[in-house]
Amino acid sequence: MKKLWLGLAGVVVSLVAHLAGAETLTFIASVLAIIPLAGLIGTATEELAIHTGPRLGGLLNATFGNATELVIATLLIFGGEQEVVKASITGSVIGNCLAVLGLAFLLGGLRFKEQEFNAKVAGMHSASLVLALFGLLIPALYHQASPRAGFVPDETVSTGVAIVLITLYISSLVFSFVTHRELPIAVHGPEIAKWSKRRAMVLLATATALVAYGSELLVESLEVASESLGISKFFIGLILVPIVGNAAEHMSAVFLAMKNKVDTAIEIAVGSSTQIALFVAPLLVIISLLVGHPMDFFFTGFEIAVVGLSSAIVALIALDGRSNWLEGAQLVAAYVIVGLSALFL
Repeated sequence: MKKLWLGLAGVVVSLVAHLAGAETLTFIASVLAIIPLAGLIGTATEELAIHTGPRLGGLLNATFGNATELVIATLLIFGGEQEVVKASITGSVIGNCLAVLGLAFLLGGLRFKEQEFNAKVAGMHSASLVLALFGLLIPALYHQASPRAGFVPDETVSTGVAIVLITLYISSLVFSFVTHRELPIAVHGPEIAKWSKRRAMVLLATATALVAYGSELLVESLEVASESLGISKFFIGLILVPIVGNAAEHMSAVFLAMKNKVDTAIEIAVGSSTQIALFVAPLLVIISLLVGHPMDFFFTGFEIAVVGLSSAIVALIALDGRSNWLEGAQLVAAYVIVGLSALFL
């Protein structure tokens, strides 16, 4: 409950600051409010996952782990900040692949000399990421080849790619839950839920509602805060929004790796990246069309390059089914390099 009160206090402070016209304080307070609320969403989801079982629980963890970011991104679309949304999509993918997985390997590797994981499952996630990269690359190449194609062709390509990726994501669910249920999944061991299913659902709904309101205040103060703090909207979308939205997920993966549960850490980090690329991003494109603020699927060369390199790194790491602290340090270093570059773009 501490996370709920911290988040509520942060939302109240951001609201008071907004009413007083202090938009920079509103932005900072909103960010600080969303972090514990995202943590509460993560905790409530984990409790629900215990009630539903490991396979469905893994899907719940990945889905609600991205719920905060989906809410923020949807409100950014309403606010006309489509470029920030696209930056947050790529930021989530590279944040999970480089920062989260890197910290998990680094801190886990400092406690255990070498850690092992299921290379087959990790490879399946890697393949999905590479295919998602293909979905990002082809529309960008089309846009470069036909920069003046017009609204209708552009939106047709973006919508078509979004539908294909969502179909692929649904196919992966059918693969995991229907046709190939025998594939191994990461299981924590026997766990007992601390909360009832009803309590978990109530807290999940409450935290999500507060995140939605806090995100609205964040979006409204974004323009002024960006200028006042001297940081670009691109950096906010690529680095800040994913960190805030996925805070709980980040910590869960790291703590699990430190307990030598690397399979679960990879499932959270890489599985979340896959869901962002194959489901959340296409869904946001479709939502933007429905609300009259269309967002295309044309990402910049910088964004495609960092997603491509992140996917390649994960694929390479998945080959031998082993990890150590040096690999983790290398992943974190790659993320820092991306962050430094984005700061001055």
